[in-house]
Amino acid sequence: MQWTKASFYQPQKHDRLLCRLCPHACVFTTDKAVGLCQVRRRHGQCLETATFATAVQNLDAIERKPLYHYKPGAKVLTLAAPGCQLRCRYCQNYRLSQFGRLPEIGWQAKPVDIQSLIATALNQQAMIGFSYSEPSLAAELTLALAQADQRLEIIWKTNGFLTAAARQQLVPCLAAINLDLKTINQQQHVALTGAPVKPILANLRAFYQAGIWLEISTPIIPEINADTDSLQQIAATIYAISPDIPWHLLRFTPEFQLRHLPPTSPALLNQAVQMAHQVGLKYVYVERALGPSGRNTGCPQCHRELISRTIWGIQHNRLNQGHCPDCGLKIPGRW
Repeated sequence: MQWTKASFYQPQKHDRLLCRLCPHACVFTTDKAVGLCQVRRRHGQCLETATFATAVQNLDAIERKPLYHYKPGAKVLTLAAPGCQLRCRYCQNYRLSQFGRLPEIGWQAKPVDIQSLIATALNQQAMIGFSYSEPSLAAELTLALAQADQRLEIIWKTNGFLTAAARQQLVPCLAAINLDLKTINQQQHVALTGAPVKPILANLRAFYQAGIWLEISTPIIPEINADTDSLQQIAATIYAISPDIPWHLLRFTPEFQLRHLPPTSPALLNQAVQMAHQVGLKYVYVERALGPSGRNTGCPQCHRELISRTIWGIQHNRLNQGHCPDCGLKIPGRW
C-alpha cells in the first residue's frame, strides 16, 4: 500500500486538518489517523491518499458502466482503487469498497503510472473510467490524468457523495457520469448506506447543470426501496431535472449484508419501468431481467427501435447523427 500526497483538505485551529473531499468532513487530529473512507490519512501537516492506485485494469464496453446514451460501442479502460465513503449493505463489490472495515479484506491495488495509463488508453482508443469502487476517492488521480493529456475522456460510476468544493474542481475533468441514486428518503438512505442523501441530490442537479452527460442507476431492493411510493419519488426527482435523463433500474442480487432478501422479480422491474414512463421519463432501462426490450433504446415519438444491445455491449445503432431516422426526433445523448 503506497500513500501519495492528497489535495482537498484545509488546516484548522488546534493543529487539526479537515478533509474537504466528501461530506463526512473528517477531522484529523493525530498523525497517521485514517478517515472514514479508510484510504485517506494524515501525515504531518498534510493528508495522503492511497488511491493513486488500481486493483483492476479492464477494457470494457461503455454500456457496462452503464452508459447507454454516451458514445455507444466506445471502449473504456476501467480502474478501481479499494475504498468507499458509504457502507452500502447490498454492495456487489464489497471486497473492494469495504477495505479497512472488514479485517478479511486486504489491500489489492498497485500504484499506477500516469503516462503508462494514458498510453494504454490512447493505443486502445479508449476512455478512462472509474468504477467498481468509489471514483471520487480517486479525485487526485482523476485530476492528474485530465491535466496530463486533454485528449483523454474520463467517466465515473459514482455514488455522488462529494462536497461542492471538490465537485467544482472535478467537473471540468469529467465527460460522463452514471450516478447511483438508491432512494431520496433520508431515513432509508442512512439505513442502507450510512450517509445522508441530500449531498447526492445536490450533486445530481449540479452535474446535469454543468453539462456533464448524466445517467442514473437505482438498485430495486425488495423490502427497502421497491414500493411504489419510493420508486415514484425517485422518478419524479429525476423528471424534475430532466425527463431525458436515462434511468437504469438494477436488479438486486442478494449479497453482502442483505443475503436474506430475495432477488428483484422481473414482474416488479417491469412495473417500475411502466411507472417511470407514466411519471414522464423517456428512457428507462433494465439490463438483464427483461431481455433485449429492457436494454434497447426506442424513439419516444414514433416508437421505432433505434439502438439494440446485448448484455455485453452494443449490437446495432440506427441513429442518424443523433436523430431518429424514421421521424427525425433528436435523441438526447452524446453520439
